[in-house]
Amino acid sequence: MNTTFNLTYKTIICFLCLPAISLVMAQPVVQPNPVLVTNSTLSAPKLAIVLNSGSASISRIDMQKRAVIDDYPVGKEPHHLMMTPDQKNLLVANAASDNLVVINPVTGEKKQTIPNIYDPYQLGFSPDSKWFVVAGNRLDRVDIYSVVNGEIKQPPKILKIPKTPSHINFTSDSKIAFVTLQDSNELVAIQLEQQTILWKMPVGKLPAGVWVTPGNKYLLVGLTGEDRVQVIDWRERRIVKSITTGRGAHNFRPLGDGKHIFISNRVDSTISKIDMDTLEKVADIKGLPAGPDCMDITPDQKEMWVSFRFSKKIGVINLTNNTLETTIKVGKSPHGIFFTPNAAWN
Repeated sequence: MNTTFNLTYKTIICFLCLPAISLVMAQPVVQPNPVLVTNSTLSAPKLAIVLNSGSASISRIDMQKRAVIDDYPVGKEPHHLMMTPDQKNLLVANAASDNLVVINPVTGEKKQTIPNIYDPYQLGFSPDSKWFVVAGNRLDRVDIYSVVNGEIKQPPKILKIPKTPSHINFTSDSKIAFVTLQDSNELVAIQLEQQTILWKMPVGKLPAGVWVTPGNKYLLVGLTGEDRVQVIDWRERRIVKSITTGRGAHNFRPLGDGKHIFISNRVDSTISKIDMDTLEKVADIKGLPAGPDCMDITPDQKEMWVSFRFSKKIGVINLTNNTLETTIKVGKSPHGIFFTPNAAWN
C-alpha cells in the first residue's frame, strides 16, 4: 500500500541527508551540487550541532563561548544531518534506529521522529527536488523515493547494491545519482527517472566522499583506504588523475567560493584544500586531533568547524592561517556537524 510523507519546500539542502514527514524543507550540500545560498553578509552563526554516533547523542554548542550547552539522546548511530529545503528544520539520520529526527536548527531542540526510513546512513535530495535517495550502509541497498508536490512517497524503489553504499551526489540536471560502494571499492551511477543502475566502475580502496565539480565536469572521490582523491571523467568512466592528499581521504566540504574544496584525511589527521579548476592540492592543515571527518564553514569563510571521529572532540580552524584554534570535548565518535548560517556549498 502506498503511503505518503507530506512536506513542502522551495529549494533543497542536502549534502547528504533528508526528510520524510509532514514538514517544510530546503536545499543541500554535500551533494552535488545543491547550492546552499548563504554569503559573507549573513550574521555569524550562534549554535553548532554535533552528532555523536558512538554515544547516540547530540551536543549543542555555544559558538561564541565555544562550550557545550548540553547533550541529549537521539536514536542509534546518528551519522549525518541536513537542513530541509525551506531551511526551517534540521534532519538527523539515525542509521541503526531506522528513523530520522527533526531538529529546530536555531535552538537545537528535537521536534519529532520520522519512522521507517531504513538504514539512513547518507541521504540527499536531487537538485530538482523530485527524488530523495538513501544510502543503506548496513543493508547494502539504495532506496529511491519519488517526491510529488512536496510529498515523499512510500514505498521506495529498493536497489540492492553491495557492498556498503556510502556517500551520495547528483548531476545538476538531477538525472544521475552517484554512490560510493565502500567495501567493493566501486562507484555506481544510478538513473533516477528509470530507477536503475547505469554503470559501476572500480575507483580504489574504500571510496567515501563523492563530489561533482562545477559544470558537472568531473567527479572527485575520496579513497579512505588510500591517500588520494580520484578525479573521474564520469561520462567516459575513467580515472583521469589522482590527487595525493593524505591517508584516509574521506569527506568533502566546499569553501563556498565556487573554486576550492576541502577533504578530510582521517588517518593522517590532516585536511587538504583542492583547487577545483586546476585539480591540484594547494594547502594542508596539519596538527589536528585524530580522525577529522565532517566540516562546516562560517559564512565569512574564516572558520571551519570539524568533527574528530577518533578523539571525542570537535575543533575550530582559522582558515586565514590554516591553524587549529581550539578544541571542544563532545561525545563518542562525533560525526555530522552543522550550524546556520554557513558558507555556500559550492
